[in-house]
Amino acid sequence: MSEKVLLIDDEVDFLKNLSERMTMRGMEVSVAKSGSSAVAAIDEESYDAIVLDLQMPDMDGIEVLKYIKTNRPEMQVILLTGHASLEKGIEAMKLGAMDFMEKPADINTLTERIKKAKAKKIVLVEKRTEQKVKDIIGSKAW
Repeated sequence: MSEKVLLIDDEVDFLKNLSERMTMRGMEVSVAKSGSSAVAAIDEESYDAIVLDLQMPDMDGIEVLKYIKTNRPEMQVILLTGHASLEKGIEAMKLGAMDFMEKPADINTLTERIKKAKAKKIVLVEKRTEQKVKDIIGSKAW
């Protein structure tokens, strides 16, 4: 099964190029051109990995990351930025980002990290499902 990825970036050419390259590698790719449209997409769908630009005009990557980790914590986020700073990278990792990469990202490295994100998400969803089953069984007076 292919990886389902959401790319979020305000640079249209970058989105188009990266989306095409990832699709050629067999990934199912959706795009969002702003933080607010990304939030709408995240509310509608589940993704194995979210590749998120740090610098955007309406909602920056840190704000979108906070939203994701509050509302869909199983989704794995890889932050990309052309303006990397150590402070922002540390903040992103503390908030739950899986990874932090500088643009232009090597497509092979990014692909590898997306595959790891999918594996991590599967483990998290399985653990959560297992806990729900235990809670249901524990609440019944058999």
